[in-house]
Amino acid sequence: MKKLLLFICAAAPLAVFAQSGKPFTVNGKLTNVSNAKKVYLLYRKDGETITDSSDVKNNEYSFKGALNFPTMGTLRLVYENVNGVPVRTVSQRDMYSLYLEPSKINISSIDSLPNAKITGSASDAQYRELQSMLKPYNDKGKLLNADYMAASKAKDQAKVQEIIKQFNELDSLSKENAYMPFIRKNPGSPVSLFAIQQVSGSYVNPDKVEPVFNSLSENVRNSFAGQAYKKRIDAARATEVGKLAMNFTQNDTLGNAVSLASFRGKYVLVDFWASWCGPCRQENPNVVKAYNKYKDKNFTILGVSLDDNDKESWINAIHKDGLAWTHVSDLKYWNNAVVQQYGINAIPANFLIDPSGKIIGKNLRGEELDKKLASVLGM
Repeated sequence: MKKLLLFICAAAPLAVFAQSGKPFTVNGKLTNVSNAKKVYLLYRKDGETITDSSDVKNNEYSFKGALNFPTMGTLRLVYENVNGVPVRTVSQRDMYSLYLEPSKINISSIDSLPNAKITGSASDAQYRELQSMLKPYNDKGKLLNADYMAASKAKDQAKVQEIIKQFNELDSLSKENAYMPFIRKNPGSPVSLFAIQQVSGSYVNPDKVEPVFNSLSENVRNSFAGQAYKKRIDAARATEVGKLAMNFTQNDTLGNAVSLASFRGKYVLVDFWASWCGPCRQENPNVVKAYNKYKDKNFTILGVSLDDNDKESWINAIHKDGLAWTHVSDLKYWNNAVVQQYGINAIPANFLIDPSGKIIGKNLRGEELDKKLASVLGM
C-alpha cells in the first residue's frame, strides 16, 4: 500500500553499472503519446542501482541488461522541449514500475507510460496480482491524503491527527488482507520479498518479520536481495531493547575520534540524522527541548550524521538547529559505517542507552522521548 505521508528519509543508493547475470530485454511501444524523447530505466541488481536510457524512435524504445534474480524496475518518460520549455513536466503519469527478470519483456503503452500491457515477465504478473489486492486500500489512501492536505491547510491539528490514525488503521488492514495473504500464497515469488519489506516498514521488528521471511522458498531467501534483507533482520535483532549497544568510533566536527564507549556512566541518545533530511530537521526542535530539559540529569546526546562528503552543510545545520551536543560522521551518506552496523534504513532514528551501555528505547520522538526520559531519570 502506498504511504500517505513521508515522516522519514529512506535509503537511496548511488547509481552504478553491472554486467554479470542472465540476459533480459525490454521492448516498449508508445501509442498516442506525443513528443516522447527518451525513456529511462532504473533497477536494483546485487546491491547496486543501475540507470539506463533509450531514445524513443518511431514511438519505440528498448533496453538490454542482465540479472541474477528478478527485481523491480522503474521506467520514466522524458518529453521533447519546445523553445527550451518541456512540453509536459514529469509527473506520476510519466513513470511506471514493473518487475524485470531474465526474459524477453514487451511493453505496450497507450496514452501514457503507466497505461501499459506487459508480457514476458511472470514476476510482473504476480506483482500485478498484488497491486489488484491492494487497490481498495490505495484508493482509500488517496481520499485520506486529500483530507489530510485540506486539514493541514486549514491548520486543523485535531483533524490531522484523526486522519493519521485512520491511515495507520488502513495500513494495518492492507498488510493483513493483501500483503500477508499474497506472501502465504506465493512463497517462491520474488514479489513476496518485496511484500515482506512493505509489511515490516523501515523499522524492522524481527520477532514479527523473521518467521515470515523464513517461510519463503530457499531460492528467494538465498538471493542477494534476500540475504541483504536477512542482514537487516539480524541488525534489528542485535539492536533490540535490552541488548548491549554495539560500540563504534567516528570523528567529530573537529576531526577528533569519539567512541560510544566513552559515554558509559550516562544516559545517551544516539541520534541518526542528516542536514539534508527534512523529517530529521523537523524533529530536531523536540530533540533540543529534551536535551535542554535533561542535560543536567546525567543525560546527553551523540549525533551520527549521514551527510555525504559535505562537512560544511553538516556543521551549518548543527549551528542553525542549535544542536549543542557531540556530533560524529564519516560523511559517507548511507554507507556510513555506524549506519551499516546498526542496520539503519531510514532516518530520523535513535537509540536510548543507559549508563551500563544497554539499549532501553529506540526510535523515540516528541512526547514519547520526553516521557521515556522522565521515567528513567525520575522526573
